[in-house]
This record gives sequence, C-alpha cells and structure tokens, in this order.
Amino acid sequence: MKIVLVTETFPPEVNGVAMTLHRVVTGLQSFGHEVSVVRPRQKADTGPKYSTANGTRPYGELLLGGIPIPRYPGLQFGLPTVGILQKTWRKEKPDLVHIATEGPLGKSALGAATKLGIPISSSFHTNFHTYGKHYGYGKLVSPLMAFFKRFHNKTAATFVPSVEVVRELEGYGFDNVKILARGVDTQLFDPARRDAAMRAEWGAAPETPVAIYVGRVAQEKNIPLTVQAFLKFREKEPEAKLVIVGDGPERAKLEKKHPEIHFAGMRRGEDLATHYASADFFFFGSVSETFGNVVTEAMASGLVVLTYDYAAGHRHIKDGENGFLARYNDEGEFLAAIETIHNAKPLWPVIRQAARETSLQISWGSVLRGFEADLKEIVSTTK
Repeated sequence: MKIVLVTETFPPEVNGVAMTLHRVVTGLQSFGHEVSVVRPRQKADTGPKYSTANGTRPYGELLLGGIPIPRYPGLQFGLPTVGILQKTWRKEKPDLVHIATEGPLGKSALGAATKLGIPISSSFHTNFHTYGKHYGYGKLVSPLMAFFKRFHNKTAATFVPSVEVVRELEGYGFDNVKILARGVDTQLFDPARRDAAMRAEWGAAPETPVAIYVGRVAQEKNIPLTVQAFLKFREKEPEAKLVIVGDGPERAKLEKKHPEIHFAGMRRGEDLATHYASADFFFFGSVSETFGNVVTEAMASGLVVLTYDYAAGHRHIKDGENGFLARYNDEGEFLAAIETIHNAKPLWPVIRQAARETSLQISWGSVLRGFEADLKEIVSTTK
C-alpha cells in the first residue's frame, strides 16, 4: 500500500507520540509498504521542503509551515494546507491517509482526502481533555471533545492505545474506535546498559537505590507526586537518589525547590536507554497518559515500576509480581505503595527480572502486523 501519515508531531521532536509514530512509519515500511510523512517544519529541520526515501531514512517527507502551540514550547500546529495536499495527492494518489493529530494540518488532510475519495484512518494520542486544567483551557474541554468527535467520525476508524481510551471516547460518542497497542524496543532498552560511571556522576554507589523519572517536565505529568514518593522512599533508604530525565516548563521551578535531585535534561537513543538501565526504580504519577511508553521502557530496562492502574500499567503490570500499581488518581494509595515496595526489598531482583521478561513479550512487530491488517481492511472496504 501507499500510505501517507499526517501529523503535527514527529522526530526530530522528542516525545512519546513522535517516537511512536516514527516506529509505526518505519515498521510499515519494513513490511514493504510505501510510507511518507506530512508534517510542519521544525527548527531542527534542514534541507528541502520535500524529500524522498533514501538509504538512511526509508520514508519520504513533505514539510509544511507551522506555528508554535501556545504554552507548549517546542511543538507546532500545522497551517491550513488543503490546496497543497490536494495538488500533491492528485499527482500521486495514496491508497490511504492516516491522520495522527487533529490540528489545522490534520483538518486540511481530512478535507483534501475526502474530496479526492482517499480512504482515511486516524488516531487519538493525547488526552486534551485532561490537559485542559493545566494549560488554561478547561472551559473549552466540552466543545473541544465535540470537535474531536466530529473530526474522527469522518474517518473510517480511530486508533487508540488502550481499552480505557476506547471506553472513554465511546462515551463521548466516537464511532469505530480500535486499539493500536504499543510495543517496546527491548534491544535498545536493556538492563545490560547499566553504567557504573553514570551512577557515580549521580553520586550513587553500586548499592545505592536510584529512582528515575523520564518524560516531559510539565504540570500534566504530576511530577510533584513522583518527588513525594521519592522523599517517602528516602525515609526508608536515606542514601537514595532521584534522577529526572527530560525538559519542560516546570524544570526551573523544580530545580530551585529540590537541589537534591539530579536533572539530566533531554536524552535520546542509547544515552536515554543507559539512563534508564543505570537506575533501579521508576515512580510515575501521571494521570494524563493515553498509554505511557515510559512505563514499558522502564520495565524493559529492568526497573521496579510504580504507576497507576490504567493505560500501560493496567495492561502490563501485575501488582507485586513485575511492578506495583495504585488505584487511578489515588495519591494516598500511590504513596502508601512505597512502604509496600520497601517491604518487598528481598524480592527486588525477582521483580526486576519479571518486568524485563514481560517486556520481551511486547513486540512492535506483532503490534504493527495487526495495525497493517486493519488498514488493509479499511482500504478494501472504503474503495
């Protein structure tokens, strides 16, 4: 098939959605499909507006104009480009257009593909309705979700990462919601990358317990709860350390308030994987995830994970066996789990190994084969 992905976020940006979409594109390409990406140009981009697939990147790209998203530095909305997309797709008509984001670029793609009779699928990656209270648009959540429903219901199917999101969107009136689960790269994220020299930079001896947070340093990630959990853990383990990997609008405030925390900034690729593997625990208090790739990355890295019982945690963690769970959005239970974790100290090596073994069953290949089958069905039934 000839597939076009339309998205407002994609590498060189670093976030869970961008990394997931990159994995989807390269995975489908490896199955023999011709995949291209339409997205806004980012500051880090160099080169022409349009590029074809080459030896280092198996997909072509069409880079269009964009504007920064208010109060979310580093991300951009695409601009309305119905005419450009129609002209491009008339010349070389794709078999399917998959729209990953609902901004002006996504809306333009929906309009262009509809006019040209191209089958359309979409995905829902971000809980905008939960982000609203953090970014000043809480009163707009209802009309925003009504817009999303109208948008996605014009596509043949909307793909989401978990059954919780399926139920939530169906409650808002979304039609034909399907699951596109998330895999994890167990070759990249591997306990074997543990680095004593890196731990020494953190002030940690070989036996020092180290907790880590990985992700955007922003309000919606509920990092203060991760910090509270760490401080409670440190009451039991006074030498324990906390490392925060990532960047965002809350970093400066947190650094000033908590000089005892090591802030490692943005990390990518093998460097990121080494940070994960060099820690021991992963305390993740976010309640705004559609999935939470970082949870499975931490499991693949052999960490003892504490998270809420939803999304990736609900799907892959068995409480007390390969990690620990707290009831969704119950901060008291989340903090109480720290004592449970500490009481299980003799089992930490067993739990870490069980987390790694669970991750080995989460194959991107099998996930994307299922997605491929769904896309083929959409194309065959829509045309």
